[in-house]
Amino acid sequence: MDAAASTTRGAHVLRIANASGFYGDRFDAVREMLTGGPLDVLTGDYLAELTMLILGRDRLKDPDRGYARTYLRQLEDGLGLARDRGVKLVSNAGGLNPAALADAVRALADRVGVPVRVAHVEGDDLLGRGWGEGVLTANAYLGGTGIAACLRAGADVVVTGRVTDAALVTGPAMAHHGWAADDFDALAGAMAAGHVLECGAQATGGNYALFGELAAAGHDLRRPGFPLAEIAADGSAVVTKHPGTGGAVTPGTVTAQLLYETDGARYLGPDATARLDSVRLTADGPDRVRIDGVRGEPPPPTLKVGLTRLGGFRNEVVFVLTGLDVEAKAALVKEQMADALTAAGPKEARWSLARTDRPDADVQEEASALLRLVVRDADEAAVGRAVSGAAVELALAGYPGFHVTAPPGPGAPYGVFEALAVDAADVPHVAVLPDGRRVPVPPAPRTRAPAAVPEPPLPPPLPAGPCRRAPLGLVAGARSGDKGGDANVGVWSRESLGADGWRWLVHELTVSRFRELLPETAALPVRRHVLPNLRALNFVVEGLLGEGVAAQARFDPQAKAVGEWLRSRHLDIPEVLL
Repeated sequence: MDAAASTTRGAHVLRIANASGFYGDRFDAVREMLTGGPLDVLTGDYLAELTMLILGRDRLKDPDRGYARTYLRQLEDGLGLARDRGVKLVSNAGGLNPAALADAVRALADRVGVPVRVAHVEGDDLLGRGWGEGVLTANAYLGGTGIAACLRAGADVVVTGRVTDAALVTGPAMAHHGWAADDFDALAGAMAAGHVLECGAQATGGNYALFGELAAAGHDLRRPGFPLAEIAADGSAVVTKHPGTGGAVTPGTVTAQLLYETDGARYLGPDATARLDSVRLTADGPDRVRIDGVRGEPPPPTLKVGLTRLGGFRNEVVFVLTGLDVEAKAALVKEQMADALTAAGPKEARWSLARTDRPDADVQEEASALLRLVVRDADEAAVGRAVSGAAVELALAGYPGFHVTAPPGPGAPYGVFEALAVDAADVPHVAVLPDGRRVPVPPAPRTRAPAAVPEPPLPPPLPAGPCRRAPLGLVAGARSGDKGGDANVGVWSRESLGADGWRWLVHELTVSRFRELLPETAALPVRRHVLPNLRALNFVVEGLLGEGVAAQARFDPQAKAVGEWLRSRHLDIPEVLL
């Protein structure tokens, strides 16, 4: 697109960008996005399930805390840059205390001499509702309507507590385009764009399974730029990035992010339900991907509520077993630790052996396997010195070559995440405007209970032909992530394989084959969702992550690499695809 066409289109679209995908993301991204090109709104997503637990512990130490303090540091020069460029700032960095962050932004604005109008959204905090003992945080996931009310009232900066990630985009889009609360198709389109933007550089080549293709095409992946979306009045959008920034925006990178941490074809939100099976992606020029065709439905009548609590205490010891007789060495360690574990009596003691070793290795680390012991209990003493001391005492009395990856320590607290639902009408969604007025935000005018989408008709299978044993990743990309104790794995056919790759993938990668390739999932409920427009499958594995990421139930507690594990597994692939 030439510059004149871009300027013409820019007069009609909302240019909204992201500068943070999590609490701890690239600090300079706010400045980069404000100075890299024209924008209307800059968002920042700082909240995740684990973050809420971290902020909850902060609030225990100081009731005036509970928000993402990094955001204030980013605004020390970001406020002036945004003011000079006419960019609105919208962020969920308020965490558990959006009112306190709003006050802190006002104080910062006075200190740096930048006059800004600050508003905030609250009502998500439901902690005092009798959720039971040990609950540290209880927050409903609000939609974008409160954000829209703040922007319509003239706010330059809007901070929120727990809203859905996509609400950071639907709210500004509502305000900009004047959508009504029941413009569900438009809202669903903005939800899809918001889901692509929410994790920052994951939409521009970060964490991308097929990164080798991007590198081969000449894209610099060392420092991917952050994404932005041009959202039109009908809810369609073009995902792109600032000129000259690293990474790439392709149908593949956008597909990967659309599949990330989703469930079925219905993507539920407080503003609307977006039908992911209706999404169309088309290339719109270099580093430009159009999202359109998104159908919207009324949102569910309930809001998701995320609860975090301290689940107890855990400890971990990782023994390094090098060279020969790995299995016998592992058995010896378990026998030597048995009496200590019996005496300490932790509620859970889990051993796992990772055979990372290989024979006749040139490097010692490649000759070593890892034996991991994880213990958990409500009593800190049951997982502390009684366990770590027994491990240390084996240093001169254990298997040959004894050492551990880190000195064992005392037990540490771990968190548990639980998702519940409450009636949306029972949550006091409130927009606190720049002049201090408190405006109640009503729930959606119409709702619809979610229901499963029937599986769409499948294309005919690929004709039989010669096959070769090879990794799935040669013909498919994947991205995985966490949702509470569940994990999802999105898999899509490589674009270069066209319809043939999809025909093979959709018939080959059934639930039974998925379980066969990933034996950890064999005893767990697994659901498969088919998304033909994206030539993608989405698998949801219930319970793979135990009580959630904070509980650290497995080696990869957030399931970030389950998709890459799947891609590394070998199966018979038609030679015509290879």
